[in-house]
Amino acid sequence: MAKTSTSGASPVKASGSPSKAELKQLKKSKKSEKRAASKDRRKQIWQAFQMQRKEDKRLLPLMIGALLLTAVVITGIGVLVGLPWWAVLPFGIIFGALVAMIIFSRRVQANVYAKAEGTPGAAAWSLQNNLRGRWRVTPAVAGTAQFDAVHRVIGRPGVVLIGEGAPHRVKPLLAQEKKRIARVVGDTPIYDMIVGTEEGQVPLRKLNQKLMKLPRNIAANSVGDIDNRLNALGARSPQAGIPKGPMPAGAKMRSVQRSARRR
Repeated sequence: MAKTSTSGASPVKASGSPSKAELKQLKKSKKSEKRAASKDRRKQIWQAFQMQRKEDKRLLPLMIGALLLTAVVITGIGVLVGLPWWAVLPFGIIFGALVAMIIFSRRVQANVYAKAEGTPGAAAWSLQNNLRGRWRVTPAVAGTAQFDAVHRVIGRPGVVLIGEGAPHRVKPLLAQEKKRIARVVGDTPIYDMIVGTEEGQVPLRKLNQKLMKLPRNIAANSVGDIDNRLNALGARSPQAGIPKGPMPAGAKMRSVQRSARRR
């Protein structure tokens, strides 16, 4: 019987497995995507810095002052413990730059909230974009034609109803919604609050902090169950025209209301 020679035969590539060239190209494309994403982030930060600098005249002095002060303090501490100043100074500059960036981000955030304060839909925007942790946010579960709205948030504290708009219209909405969902959630705590700057109200910039400070009353696995039960109620869909975020400056209320009625 003749033997089949296998010398010099090239190995057969497994079906579906990428070759070395393909793997190399894949890694190269991923690196390119990361570089592009990093470039976009730097561009966005630079644009935000330029906009904030034009509106906030104290931004640059505060950032420069924080950088220099932090660098001097850290360098001084290093010298006191016996380290050469030239070895400690780079670390001082790095930490100073971090402090300056923190100041920049805080002032940008404060500026954004200041502009959004009192704007219809601002509370929903803040809850959906800036609330940390595992929360279930349902915007505009109730509302009026004047863009007063009640938003529902479910988390470890229980159910939180957040109203924004004129207090004399929002309070009845909160009471009605609280009574309606109490039949479903049983003993689960239900909180309510109104976003605003008047006494007894929660400022927009402190809304998320207020939620985070609430006590943890229910188990983590109960959050999804409560959310599902409330969604299964067949609750009213968000009213047409109620904004999911801050309305643009200069928008005319009558025009938006007319559009809402047409829907």
